[in-house]
Amino acid sequence: MRDAEAFQADHAASAVRVPVELWEKAAKAGETSFENVPYWERAIVDLGVGGTVPAVVYDDGRMTEAARVWFILQYFGAEAFIVNGGWPAIRGHRELLVKASEAPGLTAFRVRPGAGFVGLVDRDTLKGELAGIQLLDARTAAEFAGTDLRRNARGGHLPGASLLPHASLLEDGRLKPTAELRSLLSDAGFRSGKHVVTHCDGGGRAALAAIAALRAGYDDVRTYYLSFADWAKDESCPIVQDQQTK
Repeated sequence: MRDAEAFQADHAASAVRVPVELWEKAAKAGETSFENVPYWERAIVDLGVGGTVPAVVYDDGRMTEAARVWFILQYFGAEAFIVNGGWPAIRGHRELLVKASEAPGLTAFRVRPGAGFVGLVDRDTLKGELAGIQLLDARTAAEFAGTDLRRNARGGHLPGASLLPHASLLEDGRLKPTAELRSLLSDAGFRSGKHVVTHCDGGGRAALAAIAALRAGYDDVRTYYLSFADWAKDESCPIVQDQQTK
């Protein structure tokens, strides 16, 4: 998931580059949204993903872009794993990676939306579920408070959301161990037995938070992938800012 220049300079022997910048735009466009199953099936098949060979994804170490692609792959039914720490964690150990010539043959892949460990929730569904879910906001404190609007016309947070910035889930570029993640989520007020829905502003941090929740032992996790940017543009969606509902 690194940029094209970095990939061309150095990459794992068996790696193919995911055009993550195109995937990010496509997920937010009506004609290529996640409801357009044939589009995403072609995109995934074009990577060579399918059959019995799992996909192992990595980025430049930020973890959010790898998490974004991991979420999409697993949502559509592909077996996928994420490298904890990204490229910095594996660039000195390429002997551990399968070379392209040694990879088993792939078979045709057929997407199965919703087949993964983490589900997808849309804006309208979320509006109707706010009272019955645990909502994890993986943005920064400034975004949560509404002082950092990014590119949004409105700022603040969703009613009932708990702030757990994605940076708090990482240590030295790696997702924290299970026990630490479990403690973080517990301290933030998350309890087992209820839906956990993660969101950020545009998908990547939300996907990473979902991975963290899974690793912490929560087994009913969904992601509002379009996230706050999608919520804020709909004036009928309530936003909390400075203790006032806007």
